[in-house]
Amino acid sequence: MTAATSPAPRGADLLVMALQRAGVRTLFTLSGNHIMPVYDALIDSGIRLVHTRHEAATVHMADAWARLTGEAGIALVTGGPGHANAVSALYTAAMAEAPVVLLSGHAPHGQLGMGAFQEMRQADIAAPLCKASWTCAGPDALADDLARAMRIARSGRPGPVHLSLPSDALEGRTTATVPAAADFAPQPQALAAGAAADLMAWLQAAERPLVLAGPGALTRPGRAAATALQERTGVPVIGMESPRGVADPSLGALTEMLAQADRVLLLAKRLDFTLKFGQPPFGAGVRWAQVDPDEAETARTRAAVGARLDAAHHADLPSALQALAAAAAAPGPRQAGWVARVAEALRWRPAAWADARSATPGRLHPLQMLRPIQAVLDSHPDALFVSDGGEIGQWAQAALCAPQRIVNGVAGSIGSALSFALAARCALPPEVPVVAVMGDGTVGFHLSEFDTGVRYGLPVVAVVGNDARWNAEYQIQLKDYGADRTIGCELAPTRYDRAAAGLGAHGEHVERAEDMAPALQRALASGLPACVNVMTEGLPAPQFKRPAA
Repeated sequence: MTAATSPAPRGADLLVMALQRAGVRTLFTLSGNHIMPVYDALIDSGIRLVHTRHEAATVHMADAWARLTGEAGIALVTGGPGHANAVSALYTAAMAEAPVVLLSGHAPHGQLGMGAFQEMRQADIAAPLCKASWTCAGPDALADDLARAMRIARSGRPGPVHLSLPSDALEGRTTATVPAAADFAPQPQALAAGAAADLMAWLQAAERPLVLAGPGALTRPGRAAATALQERTGVPVIGMESPRGVADPSLGALTEMLAQADRVLLLAKRLDFTLKFGQPPFGAGVRWAQVDPDEAETARTRAAVGARLDAAHHADLPSALQALAAAAAAPGPRQAGWVARVAEALRWRPAAWADARSATPGRLHPLQMLRPIQAVLDSHPDALFVSDGGEIGQWAQAALCAPQRIVNGVAGSIGSALSFALAARCALPPEVPVVAVMGDGTVGFHLSEFDTGVRYGLPVVAVVGNDARWNAEYQIQLKDYGADRTIGCELAPTRYDRAAAGLGAHGEHVERAEDMAPALQRALASGLPACVNVMTEGLPAPQFKRPAA
């Protein structure tokens, strides 16, 4: 057949051409009937396909990719139950403000309402967890829809977007063209120079000002911009992304500083449960200002603090950080002293941590497990620390620091860490260590993703703190109901290292503190995804309160 008589491309071909135009390098996916045309079109596209073992893992991986690279993370799943499995992970991405695009196969338009195979109101199901959610109308719309989805995901407050792909749209022929690269890019939401100047004057006139920034300030570029703003202004800039909020163990004695603050600027940070809705530990007289992409957040803050909201503007976080830094005056001695006191509070950890040891034979104190991990993270200037939730996750976030980190985020969900780590391995150079810390409850969610890591050659180290229980929930029961009213939280002391080894990964089992560092080194040297199963004491997460001076 000559070129002149070649058939027009399918919608699936147009979609893949659009992914190429957008610069998509890696696509996280799980196969299924509805998306086979896309798989066919991906052959020879140059786009890497990472095929997972569960649809939720595709979204978690796209989430981590987005947080690390700043690009939109793309997840591709089939329709019906595949879509339903994937949707559960959108909440974690939404609360982490990660620009994820979920592409789901869908029953054909021509059969809707007739009882089509796996017919489901997919866009309606995903909508509450997304910035936008819709179903593609046909093959001609696929490229424009993808550009719109990626643009929305990265603009304003970043977050997930869902697009359903009916199979007849993917299989149908089209003469549509791919939008220009600029159509896939985010639309900046700038903070006006005058507003930035007013806010900086408001902050720098305070005795004890704070800037509390949302999760975007804890990506690598976000941290750099936040640090630059703090250095230029003499105002502490604190990124927050933990469901424990003001009690985030990684922020040390933060609550003491919140109680002393007289002015607080919320920078793309919601005044929600993580900030106790503006109630104590914040003082009753603290004044507030806010810069946020969403008008609804301003309304919510005003409802919470009333006339104490002195200023509110709408802008995205990167634009606001840049504009505020440009408007800043040089800090004076007063600000420098306050910054030093806040930094000291954030760094503070109990002196007893240095010698913390387990009193239970065959078990490690969480800190005994974590100290050797810090040595690994210190070994490379780009090392990545991944943390899941639960009590062991809080110990890890309190004790470990790294040039890059990904945590489970404000959603407070668990189960994502292994998927996060594997996606990070896809995004980072091979020499960069990737270490994930999770609990034994957590690892059970996506244990089979060790198989994904083996198939794609993704060496990461997953350290499992194994206390044989759902410890976060157990600690709640213990505190609220008493030791004789605990129920439904016990697990078996499973050998997760052996389970991972059965999937082709490297396994290590640790019951003594002196064995932890050698086990980590063997795991790193294995060249495989590795599971280090560490028997730990089931201790509650750390809570910090410095002794009175």
